[in-house]
Amino acid sequence: MVSKRRKGKSRAWLDRHNKDHYVQKARKSGYRARAAYKLEEIDQKFRLIKPGQTVIDLGAAPGSWSQYAVKKLKENGQLIMLDLLPFDEIEGAQLIQGDFTESDTLDEIKSLTEGRLFDLVLSDMAPNITGIALQDQARYERLLDSVLRFCETALRPGGVLLTKFFEGESAQVIRTRMKAQFNQLKTIKPDASRTHSKELYLLALNRK
Repeated sequence: MVSKRRKGKSRAWLDRHNKDHYVQKARKSGYRARAAYKLEEIDQKFRLIKPGQTVIDLGAAPGSWSQYAVKKLKENGQLIMLDLLPFDEIEGAQLIQGDFTESDTLDEIKSLTEGRLFDLVLSDMAPNITGIALQDQARYERLLDSVLRFCETALRPGGVLLTKFFEGESAQVIRTRMKAQFNQLKTIKPDASRTHSKELYLLALNRK
């Protein structure tokens, strides 16, 4: 049985969530999640998404980043949204349910793009959190490693990666590895990120 204390914490979180400015804004605008405004803020500053691009959204569910990206592509370009979880399609995007580290999924991606490399890779993925710092950091490192490996074969030279990032003991190692693969690396904390959250975003520009 769930304790009264735990129920109280859940209700308090839900109240804060429903009162959140970006949650309310997302509901009014038809976005599936408040996360769309994190991408919007970064995109407006760095002009990441342009008509004519080939873009993939890794770990796309529930789809708010893809919703924003589709609008910016303006029916001129290609957006693939991919996730292990099932979720509703978005008009103007192509959905793949699968694991981008597996060969069958990679073959499906190549088939949809007709072998073209991506101009932009988006990843708002985060691992399932255990609450044990060392385990959570290790899970995040493995996740980011898989994204970087994907970029090695799927992102064109000069292409861009935007990925979620959490500061930790291995942060400098991660940054060093990304700097070896990209010419510029920026660390961003969007206003739309919750103030108490440790999440950041790494923007890797101009793949070598």
